[in-house]
Amino acid sequence: MGHPKRIGFLSFGAWHPGGGLTHTGGDALQQTLELAVAAEEIGIDGAFVRVHHFARQLASPFPLLAAIGVKTSRIEIGTGVIDMRYENPLYMAETAAAADLLAGGRLQLGVSRGSPEPAWRGAEAFGYSVDPGEAREKTALFRAAISGAGVVQADAGGRPGEARLAVQPQAPGLAERIWWGSGSRDTAVWAGEQGLNLMSSTLLLEDTQVPFDELQSEQIQLFRDAWAEAGHEREPRVSVSRSVIPITSDLDRRLFGADANEDQVGWLDGAISRFGRSYTGEPDRIAEELARDTAVQAADTVLLTVPSTLGVDYNAALLDTIAREIAPAIGWRRETAVRGR
Repeated sequence: MGHPKRIGFLSFGAWHPGGGLTHTGGDALQQTLELAVAAEEIGIDGAFVRVHHFARQLASPFPLLAAIGVKTSRIEIGTGVIDMRYENPLYMAETAAAADLLAGGRLQLGVSRGSPEPAWRGAEAFGYSVDPGEAREKTALFRAAISGAGVVQADAGGRPGEARLAVQPQAPGLAERIWWGSGSRDTAVWAGEQGLNLMSSTLLLEDTQVPFDELQSEQIQLFRDAWAEAGHEREPRVSVSRSVIPITSDLDRRLFGADANEDQVGWLDGAISRFGRSYTGEPDRIAEELARDTAVQAADTVLLTVPSTLGVDYNAALLDTIAREIAPAIGWRRETAVRGR
């Protein structure tokens, strides 16, 4: 069946004043925290959040991740992904380390260039360059900082000294828990060369006219080949995201019964892109289909996107159904739950 599986949820943390059960930013934050606690009780392995700016969605992950870390004891917490164009790498290194220490070393950080944002030159509005290469440069500095490297000269009585200072605090092991959100085969190869774990979503910014799972499994293999060729000693992590909605009630059927269960191809961010299908239907049928998904088989972690505006109870029940009736078909077992790293 491939690699032993972990499953987590991935929340956009969206809210809307006039619809659903999540009406404010405070609702979104509190409900995400409560869902993480519920997911840990169910046996789910991870609680991950999307990061978007200038939208009614989660934007500043570290206060939320720190709160989840304090309220839970086992579940992995992470992002999928942080847009590095909007970040100060050294300040991010401090806040990431603080969140990881509060969580006892359970932080799994997905970073990347990020998805298209609603703001025109939004990173520039934050005070940063919009150069496409800036995300990789910032990631390199962030990784150096969390690895304990000296990143600034000390002050020697009003002049720069020879010593170089590291950011504090330091979080042991965090440097090995950084993932690159990859939207293509080329960026997956780059991530493997750099020694970053791979985080692949339900979207690839390319299309070779093969089913999404086959294109994504090719991406994963290219990543692993690049990792091995670069000579990295540890085993890399690989995650894929999937939209999985078991239909078990009239409400499920009314909300999601008409969802398309086919890949979609369209234009996004300057490229013809392939969007992965949703898995919607009876749990036993989803289990059979998901077990045949070649990218799910190739990955060690599957992140399940949740309809966050439907509230904690609905999403906890959805995750419980997946854990009991679907996830075992892809090789997941509750006893494989992560106990920290």
